[in-house]
Amino acid sequence: MMQTNVIARRPDALQGFRIAPTDTNYFACIFDPIADGVNFTLVVEIFAPGGRTPPNTHADAYESFFVLGGTGIALAGGETFAIGPGDSFVLKPGVEHVVENTGSQKLYCLTLMTPNEGFAELIRNGTPVDITDEDRAVICGRG
Repeated sequence: MMQTNVIARRPDALQGFRIAPTDTNYFACIFDPIADGVNFTLVVEIFAPGGRTPPNTHADAYESFFVLGGTGIALAGGETFAIGPGDSFVLKPGVEHVVENTGSQKLYCLTLMTPNEGFAELIRNGTPVDITDEDRAVICGRG
């Protein structure tokens, strides 16, 4: 068997998870330490209209967001700012934050956490969910 230095994934192979059954957001896992042996977690975080993360912080990890679709707000470090397609922001370790979908459609964020700091484990220990055709279209830039 040939070994490769490249890890590749097609959109139809993405797995979805909701951390807790009552959460209003879920994750399409792209790369993470559990499935791929990398030291970061890269997901598309998908928020239902009105959905939001609970307030959270990370001791050592940087978390970055790139908005693929939808609209919302980010509350971070005492600041609140609107987010929409093409917007991006990085949260430094220790910054409490919330991301909220304020629009009428789903909010999609490409989210990277480095180092992983248990993020992949939290996600993958959650409830599996289906990634919809609408989700795949946005992830592929067709939505």
